[in-house]
Order: sequence, then C-alpha cells, then structure tokens
Amino acid sequence: MNSLTKLDNNVIEIAKKVLNDESEAIKSLINTIDEKFEECVNFILASKGKLIITGIGKSAIIAQKIVATLNSTGQKSIFMHAADALHGDLGLVDAYDVVCVISKSGNTPEIKVLLPMLKLINTNIICIVSDINSYLAVESKFVLNAHVKKEACPLNLAPTNSTTAALAMGDALAMCLLSARNFNTDDFAKYHPGGSLGKKLYLKVEDFCHLHETPKVKNNASFREVLLEISSKRLGSTAVIDENGILSGIITDGDLRRIFETTVDTSNLKAEIISNKHPKTINYGDYAVNALTKMKEFSVSQLIVLKNDSIFGFIHLHDLLKEGLI
Repeated sequence: MNSLTKLDNNVIEIAKKVLNDESEAIKSLINTIDEKFEECVNFILASKGKLIITGIGKSAIIAQKIVATLNSTGQKSIFMHAADALHGDLGLVDAYDVVCVISKSGNTPEIKVLLPMLKLINTNIICIVSDINSYLAVESKFVLNAHVKKEACPLNLAPTNSTTAALAMGDALAMCLLSARNFNTDDFAKYHPGGSLGKKLYLKVEDFCHLHETPKVKNNASFREVLLEISSKRLGSTAVIDENGILSGIITDGDLRRIFETTVDTSNLKAEIISNKHPKTINYGDYAVNALTKMKEFSVSQLIVLKNDSIFGFIHLHDLLKEGLI
C-alpha cells in the first residue's frame, strides 16, 4: 500500500509538472508576437489562393487540427502531409497559394526536399517553427516563432511543449483571421449545424412556438375562465392581454394554488387582479439558448414570446431539454 501511495503521488507530481511546462511554453510565445506576425496575417488575408498547412510526424497532426479550426472560422484551408506532397500531393499547390509549414527543427529531410519544390511552383511559404535559424525559417517569407527550450518529456524526446506551442500559435493565427473578417456567431452557425453546439447557434425562439397552443385570456376574464385556459393548454400558465391584444401580465398554476389557499370565494376575481404584471418575456427572433439563459436567471420554466409587443407564443424549458441545449 505504501508503494502504491508513493507512486500515486509521483504521478500527480509528473502530471502537474507537464501542465506547468506546457503552460510556460505557451506564455513564452507572447513576446514573439510582433509586427511581422501582423504582416503575415494581412498577407494571408490578401491572398487569392488557398491556405495549405503541412507538416511531418506530430507536426502533421497539429497541422490537421489547425486546418479544422481555420475552416470552421471562415478561412478556407487544406491539409497536405509533407511526405505525401513528395508523392503527388504537390498537385494541390498553385502559385497564388500560401503554404504554412509546421516543424520543430525546421531541418527534417522531408522539409528540405519539399521547400525547393514549393519554390519551383513559386508559392508563398510561411512557417511555424521552433528553430528560427533553421533551413525552413531561412527559406520562409514569414516566420511564426514557436520556440521552446525543451520538451515536457523527462527524456526531452517526445514532442510535448513543441506541439502545444505550435498548436497555440496556429490558434492565435486563426483567431486573428477570424477577427479581421468580422466573423460572427451567425457565420459560425453556418459551419457548425450539427450537435448541441450547432443548435445553440442556429435555433431561434420562434422555432419552438409552434409546439404549443398559446394560452391567453383577457383582463376581464373570470377566475373560472383562467382555470379552464390553463388546464386546456397544458402549459401551467396563461398570458393576460388587454383589449388591444397587448400583454399585460401572466397567471401561473402556482398563482391559482395560492389563491385557493387564501380565498374561499373566487367568483368575483378577474384575471387583471390576480395576474403578475411583470411577466418574463423574450423576442421571437432571439436565439433559443438565450431563452434558456433567461429561464435559469429568473428560475422559471417558460417564457412568453413576443413579436412587436404582441404575443407570438410560449417557449418551455422541456422543449429546450429535448433539443439537448443544456
């Protein structure tokens, strides 16, 4: 048991050290961001071609993730494995493209063969590299400095700090391009229609209003009419409207229960008297996820949906739950 306890403590220490080392590796990149980085971003924005990201080994895996981030945030890009490029995939590259090469050393054999081929095509080369004096850095138009002193690996062999730094630099590049293009949530939704994330970005409040009949009574409705409206529409509440159809309040089944507890004669009660004059509402064109946020904020299970101050319907917490928005 003692040896296991000692091992567990050692594991915890190693894990914490790795995370600390990698966080420090990222922090060290901050001072490398300068005017050249800005020029690189503007160069990509001005390019009429594709942005192609390439690498070998672990750098290739990082390149794929960066490509995925770029494509999802409005910058069309393609992944090209550096080894495959030497066996036919160079056909992807045109003279007006920008090729970003990711490499820790910048001196691997594949990179040294690939770069002259890219030069023959007359394409533009940028790089994310740890060694800014490497062959790759010297041959690139722009160098994004992802230098790390050492790896988090205790043997200083397994790519850890270096791949984390390259990935972070790629994310920084992607977010700058996103910002420069004024890429917004509506744009993001176009590229992420699937899953709960997509639903949060494209589902609107109006998409849920057809699921229920809209319970509503006029200000002068009797207590009995209110009770029947709430029961028949099965939402546990009803909106109260004035003679012009404008919302003036809400009555919930909880309100009715409290009245029954304190009032014997309900025959003279009117909707206007017993209604809450400050109902929680949301606009029909708002995002459904904002309705969820509002429900949580006010601890309610439904909201009245308005369109130009008129009642458009109701949206209920259960509907949002069914769509997996929580």
